[in-house]
Amino acid sequence: MADPTARQRPRHARGTGGGRGLALLTVLAGAAGLLASWVITLDEFKLLEDPDFTPGCSLNPVVSCGSVMQSDQAQVFGFPNPMLGLVAYGIVVCVGMSLLAGAVFPRWYWLTYWAGCLFGVCFVTWLQFESLYRINALCLWCCLAWVATIVLFWYVTSVNVRRGALPAPGFVRAFFDEFTWVLPVVHIGVVGMLVLTRWWDFWTS
Repeated sequence: MADPTARQRPRHARGTGGGRGLALLTVLAGAAGLLASWVITLDEFKLLEDPDFTPGCSLNPVVSCGSVMQSDQAQVFGFPNPMLGLVAYGIVVCVGMSLLAGAVFPRWYWLTYWAGCLFGVCFVTWLQFESLYRINALCLWCCLAWVATIVLFWYVTSVNVRRGALPAPGFVRAFFDEFTWVLPVVHIGVVGMLVLTRWWDFWTS
């Protein structure tokens, strides 16, 4: 028998799904981050076995994965960062597959998921700064993980705002309804411009 109070509950209290689009994006973003983390982890092991090993994505003085992997910033928590990525992006893939299967989650779950995405985007922002202005080198696989994290963060933020899990004024919800795609495009564009200007002489020489 149907619960007679169900219609009186806020939508987020009954649980919501994410829609097929968000589900697919979540799976793809998680898979991209997982691939990047896996490749970097394998290269980390090879570096431990052979200090003279050169990763395949070390292409020039700027695009130098080896320089990034051997930096202090590559082991923030006392172990290689990509090992954290293997766990985090694996969870993202599981969430995406659950959404594809039609799962619905309560508000606390969406907020917890969003908090994880917020931590991820803050962490990669710090790594971007360190890579550009402290390590002075880029890792292409890291860049793939950056893009995946940025896109995922904005779309998870969007679904939380539009469905009331995150409080926001009406015009913000209306913006997310129509123009969510603008935010990751601008965010990635800003990072791209920083990369371009940081090594402008190298790119144009």
